[in-house]
Formats: sequence, C-alpha cells, structure tokens
Amino acid sequence: MTWLVTSASAQEAAPPAPAAPQPEPAAPAADAHAPSPDTTHSEVGAAEGHKGPFPPFDTNTFPSQILWFVICFGALYLLMKRVIVPRMAAIIDGRAQRIAGDIEEAQRLKLQSDTALQGYEKALADARGSAHKIAQTATDQAKADAEARRHAIEADLAAKLAEAETRIADIKSRALADVGTIAEDAAGAVVEALIGQQPTRDEVSAAVSAARAQ
Repeated sequence: MTWLVTSASAQEAAPPAPAAPQPEPAAPAADAHAPSPDTTHSEVGAAEGHKGPFPPFDTNTFPSQILWFVICFGALYLLMKRVIVPRMAAIIDGRAQRIAGDIEEAQRLKLQSDTALQGYEKALADARGSAHKIAQTATDQAKADAEARRHAIEADLAAKLAEAETRIADIKSRALADVGTIAEDAAGAVVEALIGQQPTRDEVSAAVSAARAQ
C-alpha cells in the first residue's frame, strides 16, 4: 500500500515531459503568444516546485487505499479468528477450569473439615461421657469401699467391745468373789478386834451372806 501511495505521489509530483521540438519554418513570423526561453524555464521551475495533496486524502489513490484496507482488515480478521481468539479462548478456558478445580478442591476440603469437626465433637462428647461414667464409678466404688471399711471397723469394734465386756464381766465376777472373801476376812478381823475372840469361818460367811442379801 505504501509503495502504491509513493508511486502515485511521485507521478503527481513529476514535471510534465517537454514537448518535442518542431521544425522551424523558413522565415518564421514572430508570434506574440510563443513562450520565450525565459518564460519556459520559469514555468518548468514552477511545475517542478508544485506539490500535490496529502496522499491519504488524494481521490486518485482511494481505490488502492480501499483495496489495501480490505486486504489488511481481512488479514487481521483471519489472524484474530485463527490465532489470537483461539489462544485467548484456550487461556480463558484453562483459567476457568483451574478456578472450577480450585472451587471443587475447596469444597472437598471444607467437607473434610466439617466431617473432621463432627468427629472431633462426637469424640469429645464420648470422652466427656466416659469421664463422667468413670468418675461416677470411682465415686460409687469409693463409697462402697468406705462403707465396707466402716462396717468392718464397726464389726471389729463390736467384737472387741463384746470381748471387753466379757472380760469385764469375768473380772467383775472374780472381783465379787474376791470381795466376799475379803469381806469375810475383814469381818472376822473386826469381830476378833471387838470381842477378842476369833469367830469361825462358817459364822463369818453366814454373816457376810446375810449382809450382802440385804
């Protein structure tokens, strides 16, 4: 397209070719309208220095410009359709697939985290229930052990108390028996001291028995 524009501009800017020299007739008459050499030189110089319109605005180059515009537009359209648009579509599809994959992975991880959280909460609840049961069992066992020890201690104390009561009763019986003997001896000694005569053993026993019976 640039070559055509440049060629058209060069053709417009080129000076007109000089006319072929005519054979001079014999004794030519002077023509008032014939250009003189100086005048011809001046016109040629003016033609060489003349510049045409800006090439894109020149109506003579419109067909070539339109042709190259159509060619460039078609090439650009084909380039967009065959190369750029497929690549952009592939990039967009790849990004869309990656985003969809990331979203799916995030949903999967969220589901796993929710499942793990539910399992943790269930395990925590089970652990709390087990701890409560263990604590209750330990408390009940401690109460049972304490109750058993208390019963054992009470039984031991009751046995020791019964043994002590038996021993006390035995000691009391023996003491009472010894008291009777002591009383008889004391009574015999008192009677002997009072009357100066030792009473018989039977008399003292009968007196002490009668005194104890009262």
